[in-house]
Amino acid sequence: MILMKDVYKTYANGVTALSGVNVKIDQGEFVYVVGPSGAGKSTFVKLIFREEKPSSGQIFINDINLSELKERKIPYLRRNIGVVYQDFRLLPKLTVYENIAFALEVIEESPRNIRNRVMDVLDVVGLKNKAKSIPDELSGGEQQRVSIARAIVNRPKIVIADEPTGNLDPETSLDILKTFESINEGGTTVIMATHSKAIVNQFKKRVIAIEDGIIARDEQQGEYGYEV
Repeated sequence: MILMKDVYKTYANGVTALSGVNVKIDQGEFVYVVGPSGAGKSTFVKLIFREEKPSSGQIFINDINLSELKERKIPYLRRNIGVVYQDFRLLPKLTVYENIAFALEVIEESPRNIRNRVMDVLDVVGLKNKAKSIPDELSGGEQQRVSIARAIVNRPKIVIADEPTGNLDPETSLDILKTFESINEGGTTVIMATHSKAIVNQFKKRVIAIEDGIIARDEQQGEYGYEV
């Protein structure tokens, strides 16, 4: 599903974020990406949805070489990849329903399909009763659930979460993780960059640990492995 071959990423300021990364992630896996701050986790996930390009090496998603992907093709790639951010990135003046529907409107889905799909994903994240609310009327956990709903409304094959519980309290973080587990159980690949030792150690999944731009560990049913 996702394959990285000898991937390096050096930024314009001379900082090398990744050095010789080789990884294979199969369809339907749930993977935590962990490591110290500045280790290269965010770069790793950004490369997968082509927010960044590798300096060298190759990245494939379902046999599509992202290094050779033309700019005009990137939106089509991202239809199969949902992204959830730490800071939610909701449109503040739109309702919950409108925030999620927007992701379908840009690909010109029919109004009927939009309504059915939005209500379906609101049910998945437990927010059907908040469809008419605006983001400021929601708690942090509820806003993140809206962000997750928006990420999955296209039925993507891959969901990438970059520190999705970083701004949330421990109890809310566990609820959010259960939502990701439910999505994964439906066959969606989930890749989560996280600093949450509690989540990684409680919900055992594959752990890829990045340190100084290289993969230090890659373990099934792994643990966080760092002091926090």
